[in-house]
Amino acid sequence: MAKSLYRLRRLLRRAQLLFLLLSVVYIMGGSILLLQRSGAPISPWPDASRQFSSTPNRAPRAGWQQGGSGSRRPSDVEVTEISGRNRGQALGRVISRNLNRDRTVLRRHMFHSQVTQSKPSALSTPTSGPVHHKGTYMGCFIDDAQTHTLGGTVLYDFRKMTPALCQDTCSESGYQYAGLEYGAECHCGNRITGPQTRLEECNLDCKGEKGAPCGGVERLSVYKLDKKPPGKQKYSSLHYRGCFKKPYDPSPSLLHITESDSTLEACVEACTEKEYPLAAVRGPSCLCTHASESVALHKRVEESRCLRGNHTTSTRAPHLQYYQVYHTPAVDARCRARMFLSESSTPLVALASFPGAGNTWVRHLIELSTGYYTGSFYFDGALFNGGFKGEKDHWKKGRTICVKTHESGQRDIEMFDAGILILRNPYRSLVAEFNRKCGGHVGYASERHWRSKDWPEFVASHASWWASHALSWLRFSRRLLVVHFEELQAKLLPQLQLITAFLNASVSGDRLLCAESNSDGLFKRSGPRKPIFDPYTPSMRELINGYILTVDQALRHRNLSGLPQEYMPR
Repeated sequence: MAKSLYRLRRLLRRAQLLFLLLSVVYIMGGSILLLQRSGAPISPWPDASRQFSSTPNRAPRAGWQQGGSGSRRPSDVEVTEISGRNRGQALGRVISRNLNRDRTVLRRHMFHSQVTQSKPSALSTPTSGPVHHKGTYMGCFIDDAQTHTLGGTVLYDFRKMTPALCQDTCSESGYQYAGLEYGAECHCGNRITGPQTRLEECNLDCKGEKGAPCGGVERLSVYKLDKKPPGKQKYSSLHYRGCFKKPYDPSPSLLHITESDSTLEACVEACTEKEYPLAAVRGPSCLCTHASESVALHKRVEESRCLRGNHTTSTRAPHLQYYQVYHTPAVDARCRARMFLSESSTPLVALASFPGAGNTWVRHLIELSTGYYTGSFYFDGALFNGGFKGEKDHWKKGRTICVKTHESGQRDIEMFDAGILILRNPYRSLVAEFNRKCGGHVGYASERHWRSKDWPEFVASHASWWASHALSWLRFSRRLLVVHFEELQAKLLPQLQLITAFLNASVSGDRLLCAESNSDGLFKRSGPRKPIFDPYTPSMRELINGYILTVDQALRHRNLSGLPQEYMPR
């Protein structure tokens, strides 16, 4: 009997141990599966791919100035007290629940979703088969923060860059030289301005072709391209900017080219060869220039004036002449250079927004205006490949002028010294973010997506998030500047001046004009494509309108101007 009890006890102990082991395996397996589904990053933050030792002039940081919004913290009143009785109580409960789940929802469903992000790029698609290098290799050249060997377009592809890919892209843009750097950067230009160095210093392989030289650290592998006959060049990045009065600039930055048989193509080709970003055409007259006070996007005139003026070549009234202005493939050097701040040299400033509110576009404008990289609380490979080098720099280093974030928890907000809150009409924000989730950064959701159950579920979960995000930043941010996306579109220069002043960055007028003329960036969707039907049902509109009124009253409670009238329910 004693032996039987002993054997039973041993069996029970083994069963308990086996059960414990199976439980551990089950938990570990479930954790791994959850990580795979959420796409949570597990690798450490890599350092930035390029370091800069020099820093341009910057206004002193001693003491932060008020930046257009009141610094008074709102009293600890509940959202229900701000927005009214019955409606406010219901909204308050919904928003309170959302505050606790924002971070989880964000990381699981927004940035690490299984939707493949499309990567915008001006680079041509490489063909299969052996790569043939068309250009003549000129050697290895120095290319650092002070010396830009090639002054034209700069493109990036951190996964498949090859010499042929870079050469084809520069050739299609009308350039004579192509250069590769860091194994992933493609530089174009019509003049080599940097000094040559030893060939072995260009020691990095191309990301897309092992064994092919792709420059080095601040070193450029340069190729001379086969030049096409005059008039045979076709440009893939030619954009019409509008009708302007005759540009006037007493400085050498205005180049006159007048030929009896001058055409638009010949004018653009001549301006591109001279590396001017703007070509102005009126009959046989061609002017090459930069964005200036006389040629600024906010000074466009009616198109009819150019159409009438081009019927005559009279020069009796030059002040009444109007030119059609085109953007050439050349890059305006005044806002090309960007760099990192010295580590921990600046307070941490958040660039906060609800997803779909234009955060990437505002980052592009800030980098153009200030010359400093912007950072991110996350890592987005498509944005990094598109030239946002601060994407890989850890946001706590303080080397970026501001940090993109969509977080809205109290602890997440209080980690920053200040914040810029971007607000956009929720109807447009929700459409933009749904497009991103279904079609990538520059794609669109299909009609199938709009008609599926995904869209109603998306609105149900994200509409309240739009409100809770804004309310949290208004409540917990130490110092806040509120920027309305629609006002930034309509009044770009004044709004940029407010933003750069809030960031305490010293910015020249020429740099702001340069930012205005290059405002689109790589991540702009081509055309305002919309669903063929109204995706918002009456019940959706009633829900969203309630959130709009709540945020409007919260803004006014903090002594800020309310939401633009176009947001308001009618």
